[in-house]
Amino acid sequence: MALNPKFAGQRLLFGQPAAIADGVSPAVHTLELFLDYVCPFSAKQFNTIYHTVVPLIKSNPKWANSLQIIFRQQIQPWHPSSTLVHEAGVAVLLAAPDKYWAFSDALFKNQLQYFDEAVVNEPRNETYKRLAKLAATVGVDEGKFYDLLAISDKVPEGGHSNNGNKVTNDLKLQIRYGRLVGVHVSPTVIFDGVVANDISSSWTKEQWEEWLKKSIV
Repeated sequence: MALNPKFAGQRLLFGQPAAIADGVSPAVHTLELFLDYVCPFSAKQFNTIYHTVVPLIKSNPKWANSLQIIFRQQIQPWHPSSTLVHEAGVAVLLAAPDKYWAFSDALFKNQLQYFDEAVVNEPRNETYKRLAKLAATVGVDEGKFYDLLAISDKVPEGGHSNNGNKVTNDLKLQIRYGRLVGVHVSPTVIFDGVVANDISSSWTKEQWEEWLKKSIV
């Protein structure tokens, strides 16, 4: 599926795809992961993909040259903090796209710090400050990151309130894509445009390896 160039950090490419015939553009299989940063099952699937499946793909030239993985941010609004942490993901895409997957890894590992109970009494900008410090641990500029997220409590003269922050419009694009393809549950996996209901967050290395052998042909 298509990916807006400004969100290129969400894509993992592993090799150089080859054309199947002269005059035909190279193409690869696409594995899309619809994940929510505060969903335990999303965290489980991300951990397996990032730390186990990605090394498997890199070790096999056929798979590496024939597959791309795209992280799709799937906000679950019944958890108010889901919006805040996904804004953080977008901020990294804009400020340091090469750190996106490392930041996502760090955020999933620390997701308990952003569950409902952890943020219920915390002002919004304070949550952003904690996320900025987390981003800094993977090499993102803390000040630049926070500037993208911070909400002012002052209404500009001649302006109007409720404008969001500097990532709001890009966050809307992330949400629109999920709605466009009808994704509701996190995690959801789409392979080559079709929902892969057989893929589970509990899959082991062996199950992923078997799937790769069958699917990347």
